[in-house]
Amino acid sequence: MRPTQSDVHVNRPLSSILVAFMQSASGFVATDVFPNVPVPNKTNSYYLWDRQDFFRVEALERAPGAPSEGGSIALSTDTYDAKEYAVHYDVYDPIRDNADNELDLDGAAAEYVAQQLLLKREAVFFSTFMATSTWTGGSGGATDQTGVAGTPGTNGFKQWNDAASTPIEDVRAQIVAIAEKTGYRPNVLTIGAETWAALVDHPDILDRIKYTQKGVVSMDLFASLLGLDKVVVGWATRNTAEQGATAAYDFFASKSALLTYSAKAPSLMAPSAGYTFAWTKRFGNGPDGQRIKKFRIEEREADRIEGQINFAMKVVASELGCFFATCVA
Repeated sequence: MRPTQSDVHVNRPLSSILVAFMQSASGFVATDVFPNVPVPNKTNSYYLWDRQDFFRVEALERAPGAPSEGGSIALSTDTYDAKEYAVHYDVYDPIRDNADNELDLDGAAAEYVAQQLLLKREAVFFSTFMATSTWTGGSGGATDQTGVAGTPGTNGFKQWNDAASTPIEDVRAQIVAIAEKTGYRPNVLTIGAETWAALVDHPDILDRIKYTQKGVVSMDLFASLLGLDKVVVGWATRNTAEQGATAAYDFFASKSALLTYSAKAPSLMAPSAGYTFAWTKRFGNGPDGQRIKKFRIEEREADRIEGQINFAMKVVASELGCFFATCVA
């Protein structure tokens, strides 16, 4: 339901306390894992070099005056489509005119719209990248590694909330597997909040860091244990219930992990497990393809705060990633 007159005006001056639930942008990871590629067109194609050709040993010994051995690299293309996602909130004149001074309805509407764009981008990130049957870099040609409560079988591991589990060895094994297939050592581990909560109390990890300055597991310290550039933890949460129904809150990725090689910047010759293509040439769009605008709708006696974002998230090299499912019970 939209605010009514009684929602925005209180009869006694009790408005010194104003509570809003805005999630911190630091809990969102969609822009922290893969490079952002600003693109001038909504749709386009990009090139893919064949990995197999790069790693085949074809240089041969040659006699004086003889020609060198010729080689070739297969080249293919793929496409992206920077879809537009949009949302708005209307601020009606009678509601604004009757609102108490403490209520900045236009500011609240802008924050709501900005939060919605963050939530949508996060949802697309996790559905695109942190999903089963997406990555092929795991050991033994496995698509995924799956955590189990009992004895793990092929392509399985003991869930990390179990004190007898071996999370460091589990991740390192997949670092080696990806490096062997691709020549690139994974450098980023993205994990859900519940997975992180189990890891910070894991006895093996605590034992390895007990002589550090604080003896407390941090993302930087855990990354150094694994030999990674960074560990990213997704804290963003969402309400999955329809409006008016009982709220049902859920982390976007609570019990999973994703190991990837992520290029520090887009490159024509260096691979990356994934990219985000942001359409920045559209009028008013920012570096992530986003725009928030305000315009008048006179016939409704309202100002509309509208946000839009244009992007496409793509798995570019599936062999540069390994997905860990059900990391904790």
